[in-house]
Amino acid sequence: MKRGIALGSSPLLTSATPIWRSRLIVAGFALVFLGLGARAAYVQVFGNEFFQRQGEIRFERTLELPPNRGRVLDRNGLILATSVVAQSVWAIPENIDRQHPQMPELARLLDLPPAELQRRLDRHPTFVWLRRQLDEPRAAQVRALGIEGIHFRKEYRRQYPEGEALAHVVGFTNVEDVGQEGVELAFNAQLSGQAGSRRVLRDRFGRVVEDVREVIPPVDGRDVQLSIDSRIQFFAFQRLREAVQQHQARGGSIVVLDARTGEILALANYPSFNPNQRRNLSGEQVRNRALTDTFEPGSTVKPFMAAIALERGLVRPETLIETGDGRLTMGRFTIRDIRALGTVTLNEAMKASSNVAMVKLAQIMQPREMWEAYTRIGFGQRPQLPFPGAASGRLRPYESWRPIEQATMSYGYGLSTSLFQLAQAYTVFARDGKLLPVTLLKSQQPAQGVPVFSPQHAQAVRHMLALSAGPGGTAQRAQTVGFSVGGKTGTSRVQEGTGYAINRHRSFFVGLAPAEQPRVVVAVMIDEPTEGGFFGGVVAAPVFSATVQQTLRVLGVAPDVDVRPHIVADLVQEPG
Repeated sequence: MKRGIALGSSPLLTSATPIWRSRLIVAGFALVFLGLGARAAYVQVFGNEFFQRQGEIRFERTLELPPNRGRVLDRNGLILATSVVAQSVWAIPENIDRQHPQMPELARLLDLPPAELQRRLDRHPTFVWLRRQLDEPRAAQVRALGIEGIHFRKEYRRQYPEGEALAHVVGFTNVEDVGQEGVELAFNAQLSGQAGSRRVLRDRFGRVVEDVREVIPPVDGRDVQLSIDSRIQFFAFQRLREAVQQHQARGGSIVVLDARTGEILALANYPSFNPNQRRNLSGEQVRNRALTDTFEPGSTVKPFMAAIALERGLVRPETLIETGDGRLTMGRFTIRDIRALGTVTLNEAMKASSNVAMVKLAQIMQPREMWEAYTRIGFGQRPQLPFPGAASGRLRPYESWRPIEQATMSYGYGLSTSLFQLAQAYTVFARDGKLLPVTLLKSQQPAQGVPVFSPQHAQAVRHMLALSAGPGGTAQRAQTVGFSVGGKTGTSRVQEGTGYAINRHRSFFVGLAPAEQPRVVVAVMIDEPTEGGFFGGVVAAPVFSATVQQTLRVLGVAPDVDVRPHIVADLVQEPG
């Protein structure tokens, strides 16, 4: 028989527990609960704002909802710039398995070398852009890879259907959809719209769990309708490109203005660029030469000299001017004509583009008279266009002119202007003495010009311009089938250091059509032609002719003459 165990016989169980030990244990538990309570009070009450913010930083995100950028349209509603949906790929690198078997395929779809992809993932553990504005089909392929940590954001990418023909007018945006050049920059505020926002709660994998506040929808940008006619623009660009290539020139520009409304119907430059593919673009390609480049305009300013002299009552169209053997010496300088003209009327001097005759007119004027007239037609003044980079040219104060400088300014040296300024200046002859304000936006309302010359004298010069483009003039190649034209050639040497290059020239033609009731003004510049001549009547005038003929047909202007252009093989050249 087993004996029972006597619990009271154990010395551990029969000894009395010290009261301090039990009190210590109770106090310890009390302190723990007091600490937990204090911590809870700090988190929930005193430090609530801090911890709430930390939670938001880790799990809440404000997603920007991009607006759809407004379209750029031509005068007939044809789309020149529009936005299409694109997907931008981003990642949370700390959630990505770098050894995932699809990583090489991801790099290929993103057009990234594998090493570059890894480098981007190493930049920051929580967020990195991998590819902006990826097209939808390729984005779908990336999504199908099923790589954890890869995410997508809906954005918009700009497309430019007309490509290089309108690149310098429309411009382009950057990857953030902000205008960088051209109309995209000039009208960025109108086109951009206003972004919306969405505040969301994300899990640790970056997935949206729920919205935490009301979504603010985006406000789309507004469309901009230009005065440009895409048909005229494309044809003018083609003719300009052909001329630059034919004469192996450095570049060229053309401007077409509506002589009634002041609207810009076409503005093109060559070389150009494709705004849909902007990698490795140079400043030479992006520069809008027609607006930003300035040069000495040569003989294209001679009609203004004639108008000033007529306006001041110094001469009449029939006034005889003695040009002698075609040379005029002023101190150590000699001014020359291309050939001896002897005694000629003002009409004949303009037809033959006589430098000496223009200097003779300048010598009977005050410098202030020339300067004021040049200023009123826009020389030395920045064109009133919202276009970025438009140059003002250079016209020095008349007080500093020396006699030889006043003389050279009478035939286009010693001042500088842009091709756009020249085109606008010629509206004074198209609109009977009024300088037209110009616009890049569709208008269709007749513009109210600023009077510069009297209608009588503007019409007299317009007749001289028609003579210049007629038989025996310097611009016979400007003639157009079915339409009368008038205009002035110009050829200037390129400045080189403190002097002028011997074999580098710029060739111009600025004119209007039809000659009696002008509807358009067209200005052409070919920069440094090296083949097939360099005079404006040979290089630039044919571009004017082809552009005018197409433009007037597009505008529905009825032919005003029933003859073919009369062009002789041995053209009289202007000294320019």
